Order: sequence, then C-alpha cells, then structure tokens
Amino acid sequence: MIAQELSQEIKAFLTGVDPILGHQLSAREHARCGLLLLRSLPPARAAVLDHLRGVFDESVRAHLAALEESPVAGPPHLRPPPPSHVPAGGPGLEDVVHEVQQVLCEFIRANPKAWAPVISAWSIDLMGQLSSTYSGQHQRVPHATGSLNELLQLWMGCRATRTLMDIYVQCLSALIGSCPDACVDALLDTSVQHSPHFDWVVAHIGSSFPGTIISRVLSCGLKDFCVHSGAGGGASACGGSSSQTPSTDPFPGSPAIPGEKRVPKIASVVGILGHLASRHGDSIRRELLRMFHDSLAGGTGGRNGEPSLQATVPFLLQLAVMSPALLGTVSGELVDCLKPPTVLSQLQQHLQGFPREDLDNMLNLAVHLVSQASGTGAYRLLQFLVDTAMPASVITTQGLAVPDTVREACDRLIQLLLLHLQKLVHHRGGSPGEGVLGPPPPPRPVPFLDALRNHVGELCGETLRLERKRFLWQHQLLGLLSVYTRPSCGPEALGHLLSRARSPEELSLATQLYAGLVVSLSGLLPLAFRSCLARVHAGTLQPPFTARFLRNLALLVGWEQQGGEGPSALGARFGESASAHLSDLAPLLLHPEEEVAEAAASLLAICPFPSEVLSPSQLLGLVRAGVHRFFASLRLHGPPGVASASQLLTRLSQTSPAGLKAVLQLLVEGALHRGNTELFGGEMDGDNETLSVVSTPLASASLLDINRRHTAAVPGPGGIWSVFHAGVIGRGLKPPKIVQSRNHQEVIYNTQSLVSLLVHCCSASGGSEREGCWGAPTLSPEAAKAVAVTLVESVCPDAAGAELAWPPEDHARATVERDLRIGRRFREQPLLFELLKLVAAAPPALCYCSVLLRGLLAALLSHWEASRHPDTTHSPWHLEASCILVAVMAEGSLLPPALGNMHEVFSQLAPFEVRLLLLSVWGFLREHGPLPQKFIFQSERGRFIRDFSREGGGEGGPHLSVLHSVLHRNIDRLGLFSGRFQAPPPSTLLRPGT
Repeated sequence: MIAQELSQEIKAFLTGVDPILGHQLSAREHARCGLLLLRSLPPARAAVLDHLRGVFDESVRAHLAALEESPVAGPPHLRPPPPSHVPAGGPGLEDVVHEVQQVLCEFIRANPKAWAPVISAWSIDLMGQLSSTYSGQHQRVPHATGSLNELLQLWMGCRATRTLMDIYVQCLSALIGSCPDACVDALLDTSVQHSPHFDWVVAHIGSSFPGTIISRVLSCGLKDFCVHSGAGGGASACGGSSSQTPSTDPFPGSPAIPGEKRVPKIASVVGILGHLASRHGDSIRRELLRMFHDSLAGGTGGRNGEPSLQATVPFLLQLAVMSPALLGTVSGELVDCLKPPTVLSQLQQHLQGFPREDLDNMLNLAVHLVSQASGTGAYRLLQFLVDTAMPASVITTQGLAVPDTVREACDRLIQLLLLHLQKLVHHRGGSPGEGVLGPPPPPRPVPFLDALRNHVGELCGETLRLERKRFLWQHQLLGLLSVYTRPSCGPEALGHLLSRARSPEELSLATQLYAGLVVSLSGLLPLAFRSCLARVHAGTLQPPFTARFLRNLALLVGWEQQGGEGPSALGARFGESASAHLSDLAPLLLHPEEEVAEAAASLLAICPFPSEVLSPSQLLGLVRAGVHRFFASLRLHGPPGVASASQLLTRLSQTSPAGLKAVLQLLVEGALHRGNTELFGGEMDGDNETLSVVSTPLASASLLDINRRHTAAVPGPGGIWSVFHAGVIGRGLKPPKIVQSRNHQEVIYNTQSLVSLLVHCCSASGGSEREGCWGAPTLSPEAAKAVAVTLVESVCPDAAGAELAWPPEDHARATVERDLRIGRRFREQPLLFELLKLVAAAPPALCYCSVLLRGLLAALLSHWEASRHPDTTHSPWHLEASCILVAVMAEGSLLPPALGNMHEVFSQLAPFEVRLLLLSVWGFLREHGPLPQKFIFQSERGRFIRDFSREGGGEGGPHLSVLHSVLHRNIDRLGLFSGRFQAPPPSTLLRPGT
C-alpha cells in the first residue's frame, strides 16, 4: 500500500468519515478499515485493537437484544433462533467478527512469540469486560452466582465471545510448548478483576488445558506471591499476629515493589483451582505435592535460599487456608506424603533457616488447617501427628527414627490444636452481641471434629492403651468431641470406654470423662446406658464387650455402695439408671454367652431397686431369669459360681410377699425339674414311655399312645387311667431309667447351696433377724408354707388342695397308684427329703405336706409288709426313707418326742417290726391330725409350737404300747434305748429353750 492510500485509511479510521465520498462509515466499513491498518501499520496495533473492542461489544449487545425479543425463556440451546431481520452477530457485524478472527489468527501463526502474548491479553481482558458489563443488566443473562453451565452456554452461543475464546485458545496452544506464562498471567489478572463474572471463561479454558492451566496457574501464583510478600519473607504472608486465627488479609503490608498497585493473584489462583477441583482434583493434588517435594529438594529455606523455593511452603499453606476445596483435595494423601522419615527430615532442614516469627506464623496456620481438615483424611492426619509426636513404642528401626526437633514440633502442634479446638467448641455460638436484633446465628462448624464423629470407637480404643502422653491427648479430644456433638458422641464415647476397660486404671478414664462432661451435658449417663443396652439387644455389641460393660457397671456400683475409694458419684448415677431399666437387664440373665449372663447377674445382684414397688411383670421376669441363672451357674461352675444369682434372688424375695412366693416357688420347681434333678443326686427322667413310642416307626396317632400319656389328664382312683405301665405287650418291659450319677460330695455341695438360698429367703422375709437357741435363723412359717405347697404341686399335682386330716389305713387301698408314684418320686429325687426338712423347721408348714407324707408312709408300709428279709439292712433306701420320714414329722411337731425318736431303732429291727411301728405312727396321725390350728405361737421362741399334753393321748398313749412291746422283745439289744421312748412331763413341753 502506497503512502497516500495509507494516509487516507488512517484519516478515515480516526474520523469515521470516508475521505473520498465524505459519508459516515458504517460499523462494518470502520472495522475493516482498522483491520487494514492492523495489517499495514504495526504502530496502530493498540488503537485498532481498542476499536475492535467496540465492535465485539456491539455484537454482544445485538445478540442479547435478539434473545430478549425471543418469547421463550430457558437455556440458550433450547431457545428458537433470533428473528430473520436481525443478524445473529449484530447488524452486519457477523462477517466482520469472522474477519477479525482470521486476521488475528494469521498473526499468531506467523509470529506466535510476538503476537500471542498481546492478542491473548487483549482477548481475555475483553471477555472479562463483556462478562462484567452485561451480567445482571439483561434479563437473559443469568446471575454470576447461579449456574455456571447456563452462563457457559449463553456466552458460547454468542458469536463474538466464542470468537474471543477461540482466539485465546489458539494463543495458548501456540505458546504451550515454550512459555505460556504470559497467557496464564493475563488469565490470572483478568480473573482477579472480573470474578465471579469471569468464572465461565476459567472453567472452559481449564477444562480444555487442565494440565497446563493447573501447573502454570500455580507457577504464576507462586511468583506473584513472592513479589507481594517480599523476596525474603514468604512466611510473613501466611498469618497475622493472632496465635490461632489466620489474618483475613492474606497479604498484610505494602507491596514489595514501590508504586505498583497490582492486586495479588492468589485469590484468582484459588478461584481457578476451585473450579477445576471437582473434575481435575487428582491433577491438582499431584501438582501441589510436586511443588512441595521440589521445594524440599531445593535445600534449606530462609532468606538465603531461592525465593520461589523458599516461598513454596507458605504459599501452599495460604492456598489451603483460602480454599477448603483444595485442602480437602490434598488432605487425603498428605499423610502418605509426610510419612517417610526422610521427608520430615527434609522439611525440618528446609524450615530451619526461617526466622522464629515466620515459623510461629506457619505453625499457627497449620493448626488452623488441621482444624479445618475433613473427610477420612482428618483421622489419618490425627494419627500421624500423634504417632510422630509420641510413638507407641520407644524402640524404632534404625534409619526410620524421626528427629527430636520434628517430635517437639508435632508435640507443640497437637497442644496448640487442642487449645484451638477448645476455643472453637466453647465459643462456637458467636460473640455475645450477635443475634440481638434477630435470630441467633447457627453454631460455627468445626470440620475436623465433624470428621471424627465416625471414629469415636477408634479414639476410645487408642485412649485405653494408656500409652504415655498419647492417651491424654486423645482423652481430651474425646471430651471436646462430646461437647461439640452433644448429645450424640458423649454417650457413645462413655459407652465405648465402659465396654472396653479391662482394669481399674482404664475404667478411671470413663469416670474422668464423665467428670469433665457432667457440667456441659445433662442426662449423659441415662443416654449412655440406654444406647449401650440398645446395642446389646440389637446384637451390634459383641458378647465380650457386653460382659465387660456389665462387669464395669457392677464395679462402679459396688464402689459406691462400699463407700471406699472410687468414683462414687458415677456409681450412684449408674445404679439409678440400672434400676430404671431392670426389664431390659433381666433378659441378659438368659444370654447364651455365659460371661454375659454372669456379668448381668453380678450387676443385678448389687444395683439398687427402684423406690416404688416393682410391677408384677417386672418382678416375675426378674425372678424367672434369676432362677434360670442360678441353676445354670450351679451346673457350669458349681456352688462357688452361684453367689451373684443367690444374692439377686435373696434381694428379690425381700421386695414383697409376692416376690418371696415367686422366688421360692420357682426355685423348688426348678430344682425338681427333670433337667436339674441330677445336680442334686436324682435320676434323669428320660420319659421312657415317650422314648419307646418315638423309637417306633408308627407315624399315626393311636389310642394306646394316648393311654400311655397318663399325665395328660388328672388320674382318678379306680378309673380307666389307673394303669401301672409296666410295659407293652409284644415289646417287653419298659427300659430302665437313665441314671447319671454325680460325685457324692458334689451332690452334697449343690444341695447345701440350694437349701442355704431357700433358708436365706425364708429367714429374711419377715423383716427381722431373730435366731433360734443355737444361732440358726428363724424361718418364716408363711415362706415355709409356700415351699410346702410348691412341693405338693410338683410331686403330686392331682392331690394339691387335698384334705390335711389323716384318713384311716384302709383308705390307702384307694390311692395305691398315687402312693406308689409319690414313693417313686422320693426315690428318684433325694432332694425332696431335704426340702421336707426345711419345711419341718418352720411349724406348722409341714401340715401342708400331709398328702406327701401320707403317700410316702403308705408306700413304705407296703414295702415292709411284702419284705421277707430277716432284717432291714437288705432295703437300705427304704430304711433310710423310714428314718427320715419319722424324724421330719417329729421336727415338724406332727409326732410327740417319744414317737419321733423311734427311727433310732429301725436298723435293729425286722421288717415286720418296722411296719408295726409305722402303723402306730399312722394311727397316731389319724387320731391327732396334722392341722395348723393345733399350733400356738410362743413369743419367747418366736415360733409356733404344739402342746401334745393338751390333746387327749397326745403324748403317745396307746400308740406307745407297740413301741414298748418291740423294745421288750429285743430287750437284749435295745434296752439302752428305753429311756428315749418315755413321754416327758407336761411341764417341760412349753419350757423356753427346750
């Protein structure tokens, strides 16, 4: 182009008037004139590019005006095309925009090093201005705080902005292999000025060049950070004077370069990386960790090191402070990055050159960052800090030891962290002035504590290890977590400690936690108790932990009741909670795991009962479970293992008369049950009839089977059910009973344990502790009566409630079957004799066992009558049963002393003579029936007695003549016994102490 033509073009461009025709240039003509100058006159580059800004602005305005005329709203890709009379890029500017793109792209391809930085800066700045100018001014432009996708679709649907984006992308592509810093620097500058309206540009470019943008944005941000924070003090930008809370101004102080008013780019770096974190989090994490390792590999930091390497660690800390998203991105692998001891050593060497003030600022900033850590990385970070500050073992492998300075730094970091968390927890409601003119602000969240909510169990387990200072830190953290998350984590933590503590030292941690939380958390113990019980019944708490939880509760309650050293307040509170949940604790006595059931028995044996009377359902449930626990412990552990169950049943018997009756009844029924008879020397009731039927291949029911189940109906004397069942025709006799004999000493020990428990229940029921002449406890007649009634119902249920009066001897012929069954039951279960002795010790309770005594006596009379042996030693059981029967009736005041002593000579007599003496006993009882009305209460003794002298012939009278005749017949052997069978004088019968 010749000089004259160039001069005319310059004049036309500057005036906007055609120099030849003299008319005003159109927008298209004016733009093309500028493009001509841009090609021909390099010095006009700035003016032309500035003019083209207006062209693109007019094109954008026309595009938005066309969208506003469209009657359909919605996303741009769903809207109809603009009207035909309005061009898509404005009035005649669409082709101009295209020409601009062609010209600029030619320049970039021809000389990218010269043109790409200039054009990229121009295009990116123009996009920022357009985004900010039209944001919120047009109805069709979404607000910047809205959906980023809508903004991106809107602006990419505009020809002008899409062209600018393509131009910038081409510039970045041209320089990406050499030096893209100029393009990225322009992107950062524009992002600082026009954010958040400019976010859509950052999102699009970052998605197109994630690797380049991430690395270059961080690089440019680091350089800018070094400039603004001063070349020698990168750490000074990382915090303020506050010891815990970082400064809100990330760049305190004046710029390092005098006269420069540029805004720091770190905020733009945070924004750009925050947009990319959702899709390119892995790339960001790798780049951040690479920068960290490169800075450590560069050697010692401080003011003598390279500025970029020196400022890397402070720069990364500042990024994490300003962007929780970046902190969450890198926190997951931070522990793995710092775990190698060599990395910690390098970090220590890198930081040793920093001034003390800078190190303190970075430490405070690290404390703040740890408190903001979230997700799964928070707990791993805590464990890393604790392990580094105080290893679990003092023995470390050579080469893996951490320097002492690193340990001290981690120790200080943990202490500052706990102090910082304490301030956050106790001041999280805001300042006192907040919320005065409106609703109070919501509590400030603490991400670190929120992330530890799901790790309460692990924290409790680590605390219970009692490893040096570690458990103190973790215990303090549990307290803070409990206060912060109230009321959820406090009861959970207390439950974990109680269910895992295995020693008094470990249990004291639970008491200390309670002491620290009782002021802040009301109702902590009931919540902890209910949550643990819920876990137990749901099966989520394993049996070993359940047993340990119950044993620890019993230990705490025991400390409180004994009044010795220990957390008595906690024990008393837990005792109250346990008493309020007796219905939930009772089923644990039936737990299939022995250690759980035994621990539950230990707790219930000492926990206080509620002040109000237990409901019948609660009482019966506890009694049933306690009785089951007693016999299960007796079977598994022997008498030493029934202490807790015995104590529980004794306490239940003292709650009310109904409780006493239930305890005695279920104990007696349980002792006589077929599953427990062998514990007390009895024979296993194998139910031979049933076994013989089951063993046969008969599948259908038969009348014979029904007849043989004679207990299905109440047998009546002489009826169709009176069958002896000796066997089945064609199959032979019944198989013999299954006898499983225990050691004799074991049987005696078991029997004493049961009888001792019954005696304790019967003696304590009256509320007084009166003792007999030999120091034995006085049994309650009412309690002994309950035992007697239960005996009758268990041994012979069809005779329950029968007449107490003694019938004539001939009446025994009508009750042969019942008498034989009673005699067989006494032979199979020797415990019945011990229970009769217990009943006889509390007159007149033995009267209510009249039907059993009568049946046993009838069976013995039948045996001695049929015996053909010369002496009684050939029938040892019958001899012993006869002696015990007479002795028991004498003890129960059913026989006078003269008749009650006759059993002493049974072993010296012949069977027919024993029968004669037992017949005299029958005759006496028929004339002097065993009726309770014949007993009177003697206050001196505190018991009922019977005065036989006031009954006609009550001392024995004619019934002693048979005994005397037997003595005379065997005077050579029994003469020395004659004094034992003389009726005492009447005056001695009521004498106290006799």
